[in-house]
Amino acid sequence: MPESGSGVISDTLPRARLIDGRASAARLRAEVARQVAVLAGRHGVTPGLAVILVGDDPASEVYVRNKGRQTLEAGMRSFETRLPASTTQAELLDHVARLNADSAVHGILVQLPLPGQIDELAVIDAIAPHKDVDGFSLVNTGLLAARGAGMIPCTPLGCLLLLQEYLGKLSGQRALIIGRSNIVGKPMLQLLLREHCTVTVAHSRTRDLAGECRRADILVAAIGKPQMIKGDWIRPGATVIDVGINRITVSSPDGPRQRLVGDVDFDAAVRVAGAITPVPGGVGPMTIACLLRNTVTAACAQYQIDASSLID
Repeated sequence: MPESGSGVISDTLPRARLIDGRASAARLRAEVARQVAVLAGRHGVTPGLAVILVGDDPASEVYVRNKGRQTLEAGMRSFETRLPASTTQAELLDHVARLNADSAVHGILVQLPLPGQIDELAVIDAIAPHKDVDGFSLVNTGLLAARGAGMIPCTPLGCLLLLQEYLGKLSGQRALIIGRSNIVGKPMLQLLLREHCTVTVAHSRTRDLAGECRRADILVAAIGKPQMIKGDWIRPGATVIDVGINRITVSSPDGPRQRLVGDVDFDAAVRVAGAITPVPGGVGPMTIACLLRNTVTAACAQYQIDASSLID
């Protein structure tokens, strides 16, 4: 064991098993494509996903482009609405209302963040719950908390699927979630409770965060601070799901360059954990794959089709 607080991990320790989110996402997308083909061939329904992008945030542009491409590759219909950053809340709500009423659209996603003049919660709650494939609306949030049901937010769902794929049953595991956002932390809590884990949620005011980490069999880091979780905070053999995507500047022979890192110090944690997601290539690919899955689920629900009947 490394000395507490040293940050030094011995090179003699085995490296963790890498949780390959790209491979898992590819398998999920292939399964979604099979379900879409069955849904279209057997029931005459082609799921449609509508995405609204307001403004020209570069990261959002990339996300929307990838979502559109993968939607079409899965055999679904893709609808994109691009609005200027000056769009008013009333104008955006009008677009959402039209998509709510469009029978060809089974899932609606409004890309976040939105410009400052728009109330994000008001827009999210304006999406019809049965088309809210992001699972952020008050109705779906309540269903997940009260009944373990409803549309599940894509990133936490992706995390859960990765954990189930690599660990099997999660019952009895001690889990720590670092971060309490409505997008990841809170729904992740509900999902892990549903799987009968003993769950702790840590945040910016948690005392002895390192100590909390060392007690966890499963650690989900979603705090948005680059490499904050140190290697010697990880319980030996624990499973680490790193949701963070942070850009940092590092030195290179050619000068400073940008590098993507997670919330966990991967190079140190990989020598202590039993399994860990890399950044990039871990949770990220699963998010869009789960969005596609949610869209199929939404389409089935809207036509009262048993989604399990699409699985051969």
